Amino acid sequence: MPAITSSSSRRTALAVAGGIAIALTAGGISYGKTVRTIKIATSAESRPLAWGAIGVEPQGFEPDLLRAINAKLPQYKFEMEGASEDGQQVGLVTGKYDMAAGGYYKTPNRIQQFLIPDSPEGASLMKIYSRKDSNINGMKDLVGKRIVPLTAGGGTYKFVTQWLAENPGYKLDVTASNAGVPYPNRLNEIQNGKYDALVLPSNLGEQAVIDNQKLDIKASEPVTVDNTYLLIHKSDENKALADDVNRVLKELKEDGTITNLSQKWFGEDIVQYMK
Repeated sequence: MPAITSSSSRRTALAVAGGIAIALTAGGISYGKTVRTIKIATSAESRPLAWGAIGVEPQGFEPDLLRAINAKLPQYKFEMEGASEDGQQVGLVTGKYDMAAGGYYKTPNRIQQFLIPDSPEGASLMKIYSRKDSNINGMKDLVGKRIVPLTAGGGTYKFVTQWLAENPGYKLDVTASNAGVPYPNRLNEIQNGKYDALVLPSNLGEQAVIDNQKLDIKASEPVTVDNTYLLIHKSDENKALADDVNRVLKELKEDGTITNLSQKWFGEDIVQYMK
């Protein structure tokens, strides 16, 4: 290596070797790890939770939260891209992505497959949407009502079927569908009387649709609440990442950041419901 000279107080040079940044100064040599790039998959079409396809800068609650996390962890550079739910999880298993954000629940299967920080990144508030002149305020009020078909195998379908198993005295007219009708259309079906109620997590932007279209629809208090978590590719290298993210998520909850972001994107404070 060529000699480094100084004509005044001191000059610096930077050499990179073996993934380690070596800062050379007149006073000696200091070592610091290079910034590690973290590839993150976010939801592509789940406004306001997250949206933005490949090549489009992700927007929404989770992308903003990830930016806030990254600001406290300068040893990483977060790079986000939108992906389908299947694409997120396959990419996470194979190592294409280091992390995925998609409003995920913590399940036994996911605990085995991925590293999951103990601190939640949000909360999914399951609510019932019905016309304002209805008497529907909770699950028991759905008896005899026309319920919008539930996506087969989805989180809402699992919740409702589990509720029925735990409350055998109540019979609900529940049907499963793979039609994939957008929820704004479903809200309009409540408005025009085709259905009486829609059961859905509130973090999909329903209130914005109700307000923008001036629909005569109300949302119930949450009928169930589930924490949501970031999923991290399982590897020895990512154990430190999971610990760092867990620590910062706790800080962002305590300093009001998650409250502010949830009010910005969902119009309500989800932190009060986080377990």
